[in-house]
Amino acid sequence: MTLARETLTINMGPQHPSTHGVLRLVLELEGEVIASCQPVIGYLHTGIEKEMENRTYHQNIALVDRIEYLSSYHEELAYCMAVEKLLGVEVPKRAQYIRVILCELNRIASHLVWLGTTGIDLNVSSLLMYCFRDRERILELSEMVSGQRMMPGYFRIGGVAADLPEEFPSAARRFLEEFPRRLDEYEAMLTDNLIWRRRHEGVAVLSREDALAYGVTGPTLRGSGIPYDVRKAFPYSSYDEFEFDIPTGEHGDAYDRYRVRMEEMRQSRRIVLQALDRLPDGPVLTPDRKVALPPRAELVRSMEAVIHQFKLVSEGLHPPKGEVYAAVESPRGEKGYYIVSDGSNRPVRVRVRAPSFSNLQALPTMVRGGMLADVVVAIASIDIVLGDVDR
Repeated sequence: MTLARETLTINMGPQHPSTHGVLRLVLELEGEVIASCQPVIGYLHTGIEKEMENRTYHQNIALVDRIEYLSSYHEELAYCMAVEKLLGVEVPKRAQYIRVILCELNRIASHLVWLGTTGIDLNVSSLLMYCFRDRERILELSEMVSGQRMMPGYFRIGGVAADLPEEFPSAARRFLEEFPRRLDEYEAMLTDNLIWRRRHEGVAVLSREDALAYGVTGPTLRGSGIPYDVRKAFPYSSYDEFEFDIPTGEHGDAYDRYRVRMEEMRQSRRIVLQALDRLPDGPVLTPDRKVALPPRAELVRSMEAVIHQFKLVSEGLHPPKGEVYAAVESPRGEKGYYIVSDGSNRPVRVRVRAPSFSNLQALPTMVRGGMLADVVVAIASIDIVLGDVDR
């Protein structure tokens, strides 16, 4: 007599809070053990890559903010760097430092959302309130600089829209002075917490080999022990002038990814303080008037400035023919922009290298053979943004 082997196929999502967006998983179960997992994406498809072909290079800055929307500054930086590479434009040093400051603050804010929502997934509800309390301080800094808490539209091709307000450095320092104590509180609450460790240790393991095979990047890759970080491997925006470490894990499980992100917040704080201490003087936008809008004061006394303003606003830039790729280290991994130009004022093709998309492909391997309840932990540990997956 042989026993029949039966499995149960169920849907998890797409309307489910622990999928961190509209993600659907088709799970095949043997009891409570996962036999297979198939991610189904596309529920949040926006067509942004295609839309960018119908807008000028400058207009596209407003679109890229909406992709990995928890780290809009990184989106803007990667896109602007790609267009600057096409144009051969040199960004002023002060603008480079300002970009670094805002991106690293944005990294901390994004990791705080990950930490708080992971707590909600595992029924540590108070953690979300504490994390959003600190994130609120960073959103206030963003509003001080750009007028926007999220999706700032602050970076420009050739620099940034405006200089930092006078009160920004002191406000940022006040937050950064208090932040280590907050991190210590979070770690005192979680790191040696028996329930937290049992839900994370040995769960959603991703080996070094599988991480490389799937093209995983960011904390998910570094949690598997591979110290790859775009800021170190291919320095951009003066990152080679700052001292910081790349935290890595040893086991490739959800607990290692938690430890990596916690340390990354400390390293981001370290970078911002160095940038504030050494913030150079000078312009924040390239002087090339065929790329950047002229200062408002020039418009009342220079007809040439008025002509440049009119052509840039009405017609836009005309980069030379060619194709480029530029990448930054976003909170989720390598965020890259591949742009093809035919010499017109609109890109022929824009392709976004989205870390959430690549990282999600590793999820079936991470959960196979694990328990159904651990799928929630696995999704939280790779910190996907569905706008980054679907585009």
